[in-house]
Amino acid sequence: MSPRHHPLLPFAVALTGVGFLSLMDAFMKEAALMTGAYTATVLRAFIGAAIIAPIWLARAPAMPSRAVLKLHLERGLVSAFMALSFFYALTKLPLAEAIALSFIAPLIALYLARVLLGEAISRNAILASLLGFAGTLVIVGGRIGTGRFDDETLLGVAALFVSAVLYAYNFIVIRRQAQVAGPLEIATFHSGVGGLVLLTLAPFLWEAPGAAALLPLVIAGALTVAGSLAIAFAYARAPASVLVPTEYSGFVWAAGFGWLFFREPVTWPTLAGTVLIVTGCWLATRPARPERVAAI
Repeated sequence: MSPRHHPLLPFAVALTGVGFLSLMDAFMKEAALMTGAYTATVLRAFIGAAIIAPIWLARAPAMPSRAVLKLHLERGLVSAFMALSFFYALTKLPLAEAIALSFIAPLIALYLARVLLGEAISRNAILASLLGFAGTLVIVGGRIGTGRFDDETLLGVAALFVSAVLYAYNFIVIRRQAQVAGPLEIATFHSGVGGLVLLTLAPFLWEAPGAAALLPLVIAGALTVAGSLAIAFAYARAPASVLVPTEYSGFVWAAGFGWLFFREPVTWPTLAGTVLIVTGCWLATRPARPERVAAI
């Protein structure tokens, strides 16, 4: 079997993509605290487009058809407000807790894939999602409640739930995109359309960014492109129901980045939750039994 078709390849690439995007979240939180969530989100989108668009155009691509362009516009619209609500939440909540709470999105997406895409949901995929969710409960139970739960926290949690619903639908659009467009095209339109959509709110929400915010924004833009390419590559080669459990690794990445950059300790609940998450990811990669496939 060639590496291109190895069943573990899209899973590994999806995990790497989640890692890129988790690191991006850390830089975006820093930028959003400096210049506001709206300005940071708009600039990240245009920086990402400026990085990826020349690469895509250098390949002299054919312009997308009307049907494909509609998908690009749909995802750009959804992801614009998904990102804005999530980065706003990051200004109100700790990074690791925000990522943990956002794990409701893969659970919603797992079943949206069945309803909207007609994908079969294997027992392994269901068990993987349950183990992953159980892992997040163990981790969150060990961390949430140590700080103040005030009005600002409530705003952050509300914004996260809005983002999670949009993120779940975003999974489905990614899967449809990946079947009709290449990763470079997807990443270009994702950043460009998202930035243009949000730019319409500039008269009401724009704040001039300071010089200190530019470096984390440039890094965040580059990580966005890398993560988007990895996710698009993976979703073109495996069903959404198999790949969505990899999203649970985002908390593991966040815990690692927290220790690396801020020396935040890795607690026993974090370790226990990680075991559950990794177990779920392992189950998701196991091939289905031949008789089960035939029955489906």
